[in-house]
Amino acid sequence: MRTIPIPVDVSKLQITCVKPPKPRLVSRDTGEIKRDKDGNVMYELTLLIEDEFNRMELVKVTTTPEPQITAGEEVIPVNLVGYVWEQAGRWGIAYRAASFLPATSAGYSAPAPTAPVRTGADL
Repeated sequence: MRTIPIPVDVSKLQITCVKPPKPRLVSRDTGEIKRDKDGNVMYELTLLIEDEFNRMELVKVTTTPEPQITAGEEVIPVNLVGYVWEQAGRWGIAYRAASFLPATSAGYSAPAPTAPVRTGADL
């Protein structure tokens, strides 16, 4: 299967790091660390991504070199792309970012909060 990078628009997303970066493993059994084509250690972050409709999803994103990000910090992935993969009848999307910036960086504004949804009980 040919992998084509799919760019991800993060402009309307609020992204929070929930687990700090850790080296990505090739195999849990051997403890071998995954490296990119240049031999650099690849790091994996677990992110909570929330869209403008308050839907949330946990996503693992790989990057190199190790980002200086801590759990609980809001971040902006730079050049985030997704790759569709398939192996042994299973498939999914793997995400990779060139780097991460703190959401407090100049020129970034978090998505505007949406109005709460009103139900019949609220009326």
